[in-house]
Amino acid sequence: MTTAAHLIVKRTGIAWGMSALEHAPQAVPEAVAASRMAAIARRQRWQDWLFHRGTQAFSLLVLAALAGILVSLFISAWPAFQTFGLPFLWTVEWDAVNQRFGAAIAITGTLLSSGIALLIAVPLAFGIALFLTENCPPWLRRPLGTAVELLAAVPSIIYGMFGAFAFAPLFADFFQMPAQRVLGGMPLVGGLFGGAANGMGILAAGIVLSFMILPYIAAVMRDVFEIVPATLRESAYGLGCTTWEVVRKVVLPYTHKGVVGGIMLGLGRALGETMAVTFVIGNANRMPASLFSPGTSIAATLANEFGEATGLHLSALFALGFLLFVITFVVLALAKLMILHAERAKGA
Repeated sequence: MTTAAHLIVKRTGIAWGMSALEHAPQAVPEAVAASRMAAIARRQRWQDWLFHRGTQAFSLLVLAALAGILVSLFISAWPAFQTFGLPFLWTVEWDAVNQRFGAAIAITGTLLSSGIALLIAVPLAFGIALFLTENCPPWLRRPLGTAVELLAAVPSIIYGMFGAFAFAPLFADFFQMPAQRVLGGMPLVGGLFGGAANGMGILAAGIVLSFMILPYIAAVMRDVFEIVPATLRESAYGLGCTTWEVVRKVVLPYTHKGVVGGIMLGLGRALGETMAVTFVIGNANRMPASLFSPGTSIAATLANEFGEATGLHLSALFALGFLLFVITFVVLALAKLMILHAERAKGA
């Protein structure tokens, strides 16, 4: 090889080496960055897996607790179900001395008092929520909303004491007695207003329950009414709609799920309420013959008799608790079906 050829090869090798040195600093950081990205991706996958499994465990824990309560109630109630069978549901007799028990009286009192509470509380809560979201002056909205929320924080025993010592005497003097004088002798409806006018009974329990569930329903309705986009409201007003038309055609269709949820929340509170009902329902184990008649509910029966019950009597009380659980589940299932039916009708 000639000297010129050696010189060309040497220069070529130097040039290649310089080129490799120039590209090496870029290749190394790219490899490091790719390794770091892979590590971050692996860490994020683990974090997502842990988060998913953690939230899944929390949800399954709730289901496990629910199933545990249901199974424990059924096991404790099984002797009563085995002894009395299916007629336990419609048997009126409740005799702890002769060990004869039926759930008809307690179920009737529970459903009647809760139904009366809903009939009173839902329209009032609807009006309160609409006023707070549509017509209330800004300076009054916050204090009035806070007052509604504070009512929900009042313990049930306070409502019971208020019902027994403040509401019941006024209810007897200014409603029961005038109603009996005016409506007691009328056909068809006169029988609803019979009984002793002492301020106690199914109607009194329903009214006190309506006081209790009113703030829950009103607070939920107010919150769901506030999430309606302002553009929808303003568009409806721009088309010439009145406030009631905006509420009926825009607000309610947009928030019907939340409204039904608030009503079901109030109904669940009414079905399971104990102390407030115990104070004013009369606690009589007989089928109510009128709105003024004393009666009992499942929760009131449990509160009054659980501490002294033994044997089959205790099992019958557990059976009442199991039936209250089933009634609540059926009510919530019906509400869900109603929402699904409304969604299908809306889609059609």
